[in-house]
Amino acid sequence: MENGKLYGVGVGPGDPELITLKAVNTIRKCDIIAVPRSGESEKVAFSIAKGAVNDIECKEIVEIDMPMTRDKDILNASHEAGANILIDLIKKGKNIAFLTLGDPCIYSTYIYIHKRVLSKGYSAEIIPGVPSFCAVAARLNEGLVEGAEPLHIIPASYKGASEGLDFKGTKVLMKTGRSINKVKESLKEKGLYENAKMVQRCTMDGEAVFDSLDDVDESSSYFSIIVVKDKE
Repeated sequence: MENGKLYGVGVGPGDPELITLKAVNTIRKCDIIAVPRSGESEKVAFSIAKGAVNDIECKEIVEIDMPMTRDKDILNASHEAGANILIDLIKKGKNIAFLTLGDPCIYSTYIYIHKRVLSKGYSAEIIPGVPSFCAVAARLNEGLVEGAEPLHIIPASYKGASEGLDFKGTKVLMKTGRSINKVKESLKEKGLYENAKMVQRCTMDGEAVFDSLDDVDESSSYFSIIVVKDKE
């Protein structure tokens, strides 16, 4: 029996109309849909795909345990176990679409599985999606960078994020989470606070646009992205 293949499918930021045609066709041709068992974003990813692929609920759904933790030992063990579950299906000739919000190459849980499947000699392919920060820029109705301006993607709740604000060019702050007040303080210290805008749940139900961070607090959604332009 010929082996199947794993596809990491980016479903875009929220609006089903922003899923690529290639992503839709990949989901349709796959035998199995894989989603992580934990994490709000992954439930949203399936909901988005459902809005674009009518028969997705007729497919076999496999949940992969992906705990929400930063403990490296726990994460490595779960990623290894998840990869092995999918490899067993691949060896049975199954093609699998692993759904991920946005693009699989940007802070996705999928990429850890992808690397392990490849390292064990099996086929895996990434199907790109519209990144959330591109949707945010479109919602703000402005570009991210022009000419020779650099673009920096910064995980705002992790160590070193404040130093990233010193980079020249546009800063996109992702993974803010409950660190939003700390992020606001860092922006004020760097003199960038007035240059920051935020979109919460971009292209999803409950979308909110903040031209100022004054109205943003720790109750803000997990799906929030801040765009910070250089001082003029």
